[in-house]
Amino acid sequence: METGKCNGGTTAEKLPEIKFTKLFFNGEFHDAVSGKTFETIDPRDGKVIGRVAEGDKEDVDLAVKAARHAFDHGPWPRFSGSERGRLMHKFADLIEENADELAALDAVEAGKSFEFAKRGEIPTVLSCFRYYAGAADKIHGEVVKMTKPSMFGYTLKEPVGVVGLIVPWNFPSVLFAAKVAPALAAGCTMVVKPAEQTPLSALFYAYLAKQAGIPDGVLNVVTGFGPKAGAAVASHMDIDKISFTGSTEVGRTIMQASATSNLKLVSLELGGKSPILIFNDADVEKAAELALVGNFLNKGEICAASSRVLVQEGVYDKLVKRLVEKAKGWTVGDPFDPTARQGPQADKKQFEKILSYIEHGKREGATLLTGGRAVGDKGYFIEPTIFANVTEDMKIYQDEIFGPVMSLMKFKTVEEGIKMANNTKYGLAAVIVSPNIDLVNMVSRSIRAGLIWVNCNLELDVSCPFGGYKMSGFGLDNGLDALDGYLHVKSVVTPLHNSPWL
Repeated sequence: METGKCNGGTTAEKLPEIKFTKLFFNGEFHDAVSGKTFETIDPRDGKVIGRVAEGDKEDVDLAVKAARHAFDHGPWPRFSGSERGRLMHKFADLIEENADELAALDAVEAGKSFEFAKRGEIPTVLSCFRYYAGAADKIHGEVVKMTKPSMFGYTLKEPVGVVGLIVPWNFPSVLFAAKVAPALAAGCTMVVKPAEQTPLSALFYAYLAKQAGIPDGVLNVVTGFGPKAGAAVASHMDIDKISFTGSTEVGRTIMQASATSNLKLVSLELGGKSPILIFNDADVEKAAELALVGNFLNKGEICAASSRVLVQEGVYDKLVKRLVEKAKGWTVGDPFDPTARQGPQADKKQFEKILSYIEHGKREGATLLTGGRAVGDKGYFIEPTIFANVTEDMKIYQDEIFGPVMSLMKFKTVEEGIKMANNTKYGLAAVIVSPNIDLVNMVSRSIRAGLIWVNCNLELDVSCPFGGYKMSGFGLDNGLDALDGYLHVKSVVTPLHNSPWL
């Protein structure tokens, strides 16, 4: 089927059963204190999926109180690492048993491909929980070689306390796991604030955590809107750390709220405008596929999307031709249709934002090669869009669009390509396409970004740290570095009164 037409069955046929819509804290589901609810919307047609409890400051207070009691008096921080790991493995087993339902919830709320969610994202969630379950009993300090021989020192690693975890809407399950799993392994208790666009899977995970035997008050979920529930989490005096993934603008607000409350620790994974540099010696077919996936996977709603495609002049014309051909065959359709490679944007606001950027590109003089329009007469579908003749001062080149919009630029020399790649306020990721290992090594060290992919794209792994430079934030997800982000290091020093070295 051609791009511009939607595949798939009716919404009614594909709507998963909605089981959990209330706030979850202290091991139970609760209505919001105010009794308010809000609508969660199916981006395929704009219709209401269900109504979810709308948490506010009072609800965050109750959830934090539960988490604080569980940390100060409950068993979770006092369990051995192996016991925490055992329960986390059980949690992962329950997630695996419910993989279809969890994938369906994310597909119907976020508009993501059901097949991709089931076969790619839920396995990533499982890998994340099992990785950190295995790490839970390997948290230890070290003996310090003191400069004074009369003193003995060692360090302890202890959980930071109650953490606030604010999860975005583009990868509701994967990023829930990326934050919750290391926090659990460290012995923290937590309040999770999922995005208002995608609250349902977080509530389902909370239910499964309860079934796995994770003690009451350890994992709490408050659904609601960012300016109210999210702001209450960020500014709460009894939360010890915030981990946030989202826009740079909201990241600033969270830093301010943390600074003016209790100076809580903050970890921010923020926006991106990543480059993909394709050099003259690249395999054009492979490069075209990497650029296409890097722009249009998950509808372009990826912080590390390589939306600035920088191509050396020797292969530019050939590559552009293949990109346009491939983009025209990139099927847009219902996320439950296995033949569709791209579903709807997550919500109406994002849909309209992307279309406005496309209009900016046209007005600023970029050449629209393909796409650029909404698809169908309902829902939030947009054609894969490619612009050429983009200049570095254009909004589509500098701003994070967070949608299926590619900007193409040509460069002559390696030095010019590096300069163009670094001409951004962001520094989350970059892609280099070349078989020349010397060139790859030099360019990798020259680009200011937190993760460099060489001859591959969007290859994230739970064991490999991921975080940004510049306005893409600070702090790391994945790997043991992420686990360290939920631990305090405490030094203990004692004199050796009877040491023979005195």
